[in-house]
Amino acid sequence: MPARKYRIARSRTGLGLYAIQPYRKREYVATYRGRKIANAEADRLEARGSRYMFEINSRWTIDGSSRQNTARYVNHSCRPNVEAIERKGGIIVYVARRRIKPDEEITVDYGKDYFEAFITKSRCQCPKCRERRAERQSKYRAKVKRALMRKKSMRSAHASLAPSRRPSQSVRQRAKCGAKPGARPAGWNQSSSRHCPAIFRRTHFVRAIAGGPGRRT
Repeated sequence: MPARKYRIARSRTGLGLYAIQPYRKREYVATYRGRKIANAEADRLEARGSRYMFEINSRWTIDGSSRQNTARYVNHSCRPNVEAIERKGGIIVYVARRRIKPDEEITVDYGKDYFEAFITKSRCQCPKCRERRAERQSKYRAKVKRALMRKKSMRSAHASLAPSRRPSQSVRQRAKCGAKPGARPAGWNQSSSRHCPAIFRRTHFVRAIAGGPGRRT
């Protein structure tokens, strides 16, 4: 049996298999070991939480739950560097799909059924999925920023087009006289200024000096 060129170490999803020496393309990596069981029994074990069932065909499955099966530590990736190949006798081996560098994690594609049942796109930790999620979050943040900028510019445009709310001169004069805006005091006359004592006194004083009509003694 070829010497092991990998080690078990911590990864993003728990334990993983890492190369300690380079692998050539199509080179043997590991064998998926375990007892061969019927698919019906494998379904019952999966319902109890087992996650190391490797289905060979429509009848048989390899139960790789034993820790002696070091291939169970090969994690999933959407861009794997090894692939599973069935050999004579229902033996499953992993071989390199490309050159694998030292300290690179060894990964395989678990298949669509397993991915949708246990992993899903939102929890996949492979570089491809993490890159896709980061790109999607970046686009979302940029979209929110653009929406906020549009909202801010619309507020500024509305503020510049809105009429001035500064009180008119008559309102300011009445406020100075102590009258409430909109209130009509007793003796108010639209054609005169007698509703405001200050304006009345000023008008009366001017008329008194000029000696014109309307002088009061």
